[in-house]
Amino acid sequence: MDPASAQALVAAFNEFNEDASASVAVLWGEGGAFCAGFDLKHAGTMVGAEHPREALTYPSGGDGDLRRGPMGPTRMELDKPVIAAIAGPAVAGGFELALWCDVRVMERSAYFGVYCR
Repeated sequence: MDPASAQALVAAFNEFNEDASASVAVLWGEGGAFCAGFDLKHAGTMVGAEHPREALTYPSGGDGDLRRGPMGPTRMELDKPVIAAIAGPAVAGGFELALWCDVRVMERSAYFGVYCR
């Protein structure tokens, strides 16, 4: 999950929450994986930055929006349920996304994990 993808998820869930015709959302991943967490290639681009963690501090830009986190919507409180349809890994930040959902439905081969060093 890179910052642009996280922001896109926040926008999608805001739209879902405000859509009177939508009663439930399903969050799923493409290509046989739910989510493997924060984009490490993107994190690598922050090496050498003077204050790299500032890019991950939310709210940022003085907008005061506490609903946005590094993984996107995981600080949001919606008025409608979200179901996580989990295939493959839901690890690290992907586990965070799955736990944020109200209900988790997993394939037999799906798994959770947190692989902190």
